[in-house]
Amino acid sequence: MIPKTSYFFILTFCVLSCNEDSVETYVNTPTSSPLQIPQLFQDLILDPVIPSNNPQTEEGIALGKKLFFDPILSADNTLACAGCHSPSNAFTDDTRFSDGIDGLFGNRNSMPLFNLAWNYDNKFFWDGRESGLENQAFKPVINPIEMHTTWAAVTEKLQQHSEYPELFNAAFGTATIDSVLVSKAIAQFERTLISANSKFDKYLLGTTTLTPEETNGFNIFMDESKGDCFHCHGSDNNPLWTDNKFHNNGLDAMFSDLGFGKVTGDPADNGKFRSPSLRNLAFTAPYMHDGRFETLEDVINHYSEGLQNSPTIDPLMKKVSQGGVQLSSQEKADLKAFLLTLSDADFINNSNFSNP
Repeated sequence: MIPKTSYFFILTFCVLSCNEDSVETYVNTPTSSPLQIPQLFQDLILDPVIPSNNPQTEEGIALGKKLFFDPILSADNTLACAGCHSPSNAFTDDTRFSDGIDGLFGNRNSMPLFNLAWNYDNKFFWDGRESGLENQAFKPVINPIEMHTTWAAVTEKLQQHSEYPELFNAAFGTATIDSVLVSKAIAQFERTLISANSKFDKYLLGTTTLTPEETNGFNIFMDESKGDCFHCHGSDNNPLWTDNKFHNNGLDAMFSDLGFGKVTGDPADNGKFRSPSLRNLAFTAPYMHDGRFETLEDVINHYSEGLQNSPTIDPLMKKVSQGGVQLSSQEKADLKAFLLTLSDADFINNSNFSNP
């Protein structure tokens, strides 16, 4: 009669010797790669949002980067995530609406992608319809206007690929690819897209100075009787330069796009869209959720004298009855000068974020 302990060692031997794939999966341990948090972020705001079931790893980030730039995610292998979110444009598009694989256009401008790990409410897209960065990654693949495919087709292509099964095994401990793991990898890469080295960042760190025009523009931005921009778009104490909340900023008196209201079903939310960050405005034109403004001058003119009243207008649009805050030409020029100090050329030229 064989002792029970012997059965254990025989079974262990069979597992180790007869199932090499299982051994590889078991011993694989992805390399932890925590986000490199900028000093200003450490000093001024809360820690980033990282799901406990999707920690940042070197292998996961590398896989996510490869997937982000690979057109294999589209039905005809012609459109990658980067096709609508270009590094040179701070991961947005330079056209009002992006075209998908069938030449069709949506009705919203591609949102820029950076500092996403600090979206504390965890609501993504202009209308907040997806909760969590991982969930956001699901939709463009199956959207008939964008990549126009199915996740079954995508995962089959990835599974038959010469490199991807090994890369998924290194990142997640399994060579069996599914949509959840794809979205996790892309989200890991997207969380590394951190922008924090603009002229104004350097000014706050004491390594550069602002011009008189830029200083005056910042003061206008912060002045409730002038620009009054900081409530929605942050300040020197909020380096995200957005509150990531949903506002009706007076674009229209009537709405063809309900925005947040379509998601919540609450008429009080009609015409509200998420405030974009003011970082990298030098690279992200056109502006607003529908790309209606081609220049920063257009944007400033809107808030100065172009506000449209409506039942859901944000209370922060205090001077809507006057059409806006009524800035002088010099104030507009100075405000623009300040806004451009929030652009980060190092971000758009970072090789860690470029096509591998």
